[in-house]
Amino acid sequence: MKKLNVHAMTTISLLIALMVILSQVFGFETQLIKITFDFIPEVVMASLFGPFWTGVGASIADIIGNTLLGKAPFFIGFTLNAFIGGWVYGFFFYKKSVTLKNAFFCVLVNTLVISLFLTPLWLSIMYGIPFTDEKLWAIRLMKAAVMLPIQTILIFFFGNAIPIRVIGKRFVS
Repeated sequence: MKKLNVHAMTTISLLIALMVILSQVFGFETQLIKITFDFIPEVVMASLFGPFWTGVGASIADIIGNTLLGKAPFFIGFTLNAFIGGWVYGFFFYKKSVTLKNAFFCVLVNTLVISLFLTPLWLSIMYGIPFTDEKLWAIRLMKAAVMLPIQTILIFFFGNAIPIRVIGKRFVS
């Protein structure tokens, strides 16, 4: 685990703020589904700081976003989702180049673990919807089918368009 200096904490804070804005302000959310693009700053954070700090940053972004601009009741399971998602991004992108293969498998793992297992479990607990309810799964599977290629392409594009290594050397030493 990397020790954080002032520059690193400032960078993480800015990325957290960007995640909150992309998730809560520019995201689409209903009671059963949420589509956001907060994964882009999360990938940058993962590339710079690794799994642990990305998980912590994603958890903080979830708590701040839900506290300030939440559209649904707070549930700790979704904060756990944020930590796990951040950890997965860090595992796939910390000190590694962003390849199409890495991006695809990272999104696939996040989709399978979070979108198709944990989130339906939390919704089942929160709203009393049976875990095997076809309405819950139909929406989730459609979202997964649509978002998997979109997230993969966007992660690959932004992961290579943003000079993450240069940012890391300049601001996060």
